[in-house]
Amino acid sequence: MKRHWWNGSMTLLVIRDADQAVKQVSVSKMLVVSVPIVAVISISGLFLAMQWKSTAHIQELQGQVTSQTMALDVTVKDKDEAIRLLKSEVIRLSSQAESVKDQLEQMSSLEKQLQQFVEGYITPSDASKHSAMLSTPSQSSRWNERIQVGGEDIEASTDQILNLANRSRIDLKQVSDMLNTMQRSVPTTLKQAQNRQSTIAGTPSIWPTKSRRITSSFGYRQDPMHGRAAFHAGLDIGGELGDPVYAAADGKVIEAGFQPARGNYIVIRHVNQLDTWYMHLQSILIDVNDTVAKGDRIAKLGNTGRSTGPHLHFQIVQRGEPIDPFPYVRNALYETTSSKKSIPTPLIRTRRSSEPLTSLSTRADSYPIYQS
Repeated sequence: MKRHWWNGSMTLLVIRDADQAVKQVSVSKMLVVSVPIVAVISISGLFLAMQWKSTAHIQELQGQVTSQTMALDVTVKDKDEAIRLLKSEVIRLSSQAESVKDQLEQMSSLEKQLQQFVEGYITPSDASKHSAMLSTPSQSSRWNERIQVGGEDIEASTDQILNLANRSRIDLKQVSDMLNTMQRSVPTTLKQAQNRQSTIAGTPSIWPTKSRRITSSFGYRQDPMHGRAAFHAGLDIGGELGDPVYAAADGKVIEAGFQPARGNYIVIRHVNQLDTWYMHLQSILIDVNDTVAKGDRIAKLGNTGRSTGPHLHFQIVQRGEPIDPFPYVRNALYETTSSKKSIPTPLIRTRRSSEPLTSLSTRADSYPIYQS
């Protein structure tokens, strides 16, 4: 039988020291060969395992990098989309801001018209107050101009910016709607105010002459010429020859001339089918078709026509019928007399025992007769 090489053994001599005996160790050839092989295989396996583990870790890291890269790409795309949306919002807001600016300029023009109307209609002191209200900043706004600010600035997120832009767009839309409403309503209000002003300016309300002495009231009285009861269609205001006579309201002169009973007279047409008559004038200072304003000097007080002395016959006619003028000018009379240092004592006409009842008006003679 043939003997293989690995069946034998090898003897190893172990010499530890010179004075010690040599030891012999018998080792099989199979063991001597197999141990290095096993060691090489083990080391190789260890290296292979380490390499596999490293490869797996590298692949895991590559996967994470790939995921992070994809997430970063998504984030960049989201940022780009957010920037695009912001740009779009900014463009829309800019367009709306231009529209609001134009509307505000129109509203400013309307405000100036209203302010001019108010300044022309109310008293100067009230107008100055109104101007101050329109132009003077409030105390809080002046304080805000002086106040100092500070604090930490925290960067706003994209969502916050988008929400802010959206709220700003909604606010601008609401402001725009409000301005549109005001643009429709303010001209109407201004027109109504102007019409109201025209009505007030065209309604008789000022005392028509210098004197405040009423010598005869509206209503039934004893006629000064023949002594019989007669209807008196206006107010007689005694005065001095040449005293100024004023238009009681804005209007247009429709008659101016002479008539035997009226003497020199003027008729002015006003709003609401009201006419004012001025009779017994010394001279006329205006012509037919002239437009007059309330308070314009139109004539001089006189004693022409059917008259017993210098006075102005002031009469108001509505739709062809004479009406009591005193309620229209009462406030002007009282304001004028109350502005004097000493208010004149009203003289109330009373019926004398020799006068018939028909010689006094049932209501007009209750008016006070002021003497200047």
